[in-house]
Amino acid sequence: MSQTYKPKKLKRKRKHGFKKRSQTKDGREVMKRRRRKGRKKITTV
Repeated sequence: MSQTYKPKKLKRKRKHGFKKRSQTKDGREVMKRRRRKGRKKITTV
């Protein structure tokens, strides 16, 4: 049996990256929440 998670940086960036988050209202909400919480990284990679 093969593993289910095979990480790829580009795919991760495209799904959860800054640009993708900025495009939707909900994505911007996520970033706002993370900024408010004081996260060192707002988005992945």
